[in-house]
Amino acid sequence: MGIFGSIKNAIWGSDKEEAKAPAPAPAAAPAAPAAPAAPDPISQAEMEARIAAMPGADKYNWKTSIVDLMKMVGLDPSFANRKELAEELGMEGYSGTAEENINLHHAVLNLLAAEGGKVGGMLKD
Repeated sequence: MGIFGSIKNAIWGSDKEEAKAPAPAPAAAPAAPAAPAAPDPISQAEMEARIAAMPGADKYNWKTSIVDLMKMVGLDPSFANRKELAEELGMEGYSGTAEENINLHHAVLNLLAAEGGKVGGMLKD
C-alpha cells in the first residue's frame, strides 16, 4: 500500500476491515455478470466531519496543508514521503515548493473524492 492508501485508510478505515464483514448468503446466479460497484460517495460535510473527528484534527490545518494532513493521519510529512506521494499521483519533478504542496494537497483531496468521498468548494479544483 502506498502513501495515498495510508491516508485513505486513516480517514475511512482499511479495506481489510471491510473484508472482515460477513459475506451475504449467495443468491441465485445473475443473468449477466454485475459490474464492480463504485464506492458510495459521501458528502463534503460528512467527509470533513470524519476528518475533523480524528484525534488531533483541531491542532492541524488539514484543510489547506498537505504537511498537516499527513501529520494528522500519523504519516511522516518529510520531503521524501511527499515526493513519493506526488509520484504515486502522477506528479513529476516534485521539489517541495509551496505551489507544489498546494497542488499535491488538491490532488489528494480530488483522489479521495474519486475514491468515495465528495469534496466541493475551495477544497476541490
